[in-house]
Amino acid sequence: MEIKAETMQKSKFKRICVFCGSSQGKKSSYQDAAVDLGNELVSRNIDLVYGGGSIGLMGLVSQAVHDGGRHVIGVIPKTLMPRELTGETVGEVRAVADMHQRKAEMAKHSDAFIALPGGYGTLEELLEVITWAQLGIHEKPVGLLNVDGYYNSLLSFIDKAVEEGFISPTAREIIVSAPTAKELVKKLEEYAPCRESVTSKLCWEM
Repeated sequence: MEIKAETMQKSKFKRICVFCGSSQGKKSSYQDAAVDLGNELVSRNIDLVYGGGSIGLMGLVSQAVHDGGRHVIGVIPKTLMPRELTGETVGEVRAVADMHQRKAEMAKHSDAFIALPGGYGTLEELLEVITWAQLGIHEKPVGLLNVDGYYNSLLSFIDKAVEEGFISPTAREIIVSAPTAKELVKKLEEYAPCRESVTSKLCWEM
């Protein structure tokens, strides 16, 4: 895919980490959203960091970014390579020892995070980077691509946790969500971390 120079937009992000499923999901809208997100990153000259798989939504978003001429870094545990890598790999693949190292490596090389629809793994990665933001380990924006309301139940749960006093109202503002890639990336560009949402200022090697 070739994008004309005049359509390119300048972004403050060099790389964005995308969490997403190794399955495509049952609705074509999820697959379309993965491709749209990849194309949006390309249009803004943003490179991709992701979980390294060539299947499911991971395969779709990485292929879209790669086809658009942007750099792709895939980080995958060695034990998952037979399961999540099929056929020809896309971009740069970095093999790591385990899931903990995968998440740390992905976070280290990214300026922001986006979660597409996914399952347990996507949710776990998403909640960890949200928690890191709350603890002050990073100030990178965290976005939910809420395709067809996929994350409505999660957002309702978080609002319930705020209501019941387990999450502060300012910490709720860490999460940015939008139904389309274009709108979400724009919101992430405009995001400013709320200092009051940070419980402490911690730092460790990610």
